[in-house]
Amino acid sequence: MSDKKLAIIATKGTLDWAYPPFILASTAAALGYEVQIFFTFYGLQLLKKKLALQVSPLGNPGMPMPMGMDKWFPILGTAIPGMQSIMTMMMKNKMKTKGVASVGELRDLCNEAEVRMIACQMTVDLFDMQQHEFIDGIDYGGAATFFEFAGESDITLYI
Repeated sequence: MSDKKLAIIATKGTLDWAYPPFILASTAAALGYEVQIFFTFYGLQLLKKKLALQVSPLGNPGMPMPMGMDKWFPILGTAIPGMQSIMTMMMKNKMKTKGVASVGELRDLCNEAEVRMIACQMTVDLFDMQQHEFIDGIDYGGAATFFEFAGESDITLYI
């Protein structure tokens, strides 16, 4: 058991918000931390066997866009039908050309590094999700499960 502990709460289910919990968790595990990620609400999307994550440019004005579009393309334009799929494709292509690991690869790395991933049972029940939808090797628990670990953690992050 490690002396250092990192607890992460993952609440977002979009492609851009999938990276922080897995990158931070895998890095901390590589540095010798004991790590747990508690996935709740939309963060549960990150534990599904079939990842169908998209980027949501709407409401994300900090998102850099190609060809300087962030300077001349109004934020409202990101609500045009099909724009989310286009932005997702562009983001995935950019990540691939820059050699950034996929969400699935990072998640597998966390599994290999023995990062404990916990699906919020209340949220699973709330959204009528089934355990067969999720990857193998995760745990199910509630807020009390998270607090048991987070209360002893050196660092707790809400993502």
